[in-house]
Amino acid sequence: MILINLLPHREAARKRKREAFYATLGLSALAGGVISGAIFLWYAAQISDQQAKNTVLSSEIKRLEGQIKDIASLQQEIAGLRARQQAVEDLQADRNMPVYLLNELVSQLPDGVYITSLKQDNQSVSLLGVAQSNERVSELLRNLGNNSPWLTRPELVEIVAGTVALSPRDQRRVANFNIRVRLMRASEAQKAAAPAGAASAPAAAAPAKT
Repeated sequence: MILINLLPHREAARKRKREAFYATLGLSALAGGVISGAIFLWYAAQISDQQAKNTVLSSEIKRLEGQIKDIASLQQEIAGLRARQQAVEDLQADRNMPVYLLNELVSQLPDGVYITSLKQDNQSVSLLGVAQSNERVSELLRNLGNNSPWLTRPELVEIVAGTVALSPRDQRRVANFNIRVRLMRASEAQKAAAPAGAASAPAAAAPAKT
């Protein structure tokens, strides 16, 4: 017996393929949605974690900025205290500056040089005097510039030839001079003396060559 299938089997096959395609498409869309949701949640968690870290960092930065401001204000206060301390020490040392000046002038004046006037303005000292010759004035300048720990930078302002009457018949030619010199403070003299002492110590400690 011959069996003949008169049903539309082609349409039924196409329908089954179409239904399988839609099912696969639905499953793919569902899987894509699940994966996308998981990725979104992961990124959201990462962003939330980074935002929390940023908040902590911002608070730490603000705290450190406050500490830096406090340190800067403390440094300014320390600098102000040191400046006031130095000013007080300079004032105390300046009280003895006239004594140092007179002692140095007595020790540095060569023979034949006489001081007739002395004027001090802060650390600048003007010396007016009489010398037997120009060479005596040069010697005084060398002494003030090289041999005194308290006097520095001597400057010859003026030198004028003159005469001095020792008696009615005895007149001597002299040199009237005007010298300006700087009187150092105690702190400056100590700083200037420290390198000189350090330089002389190795020379004294070095053994003599035979």
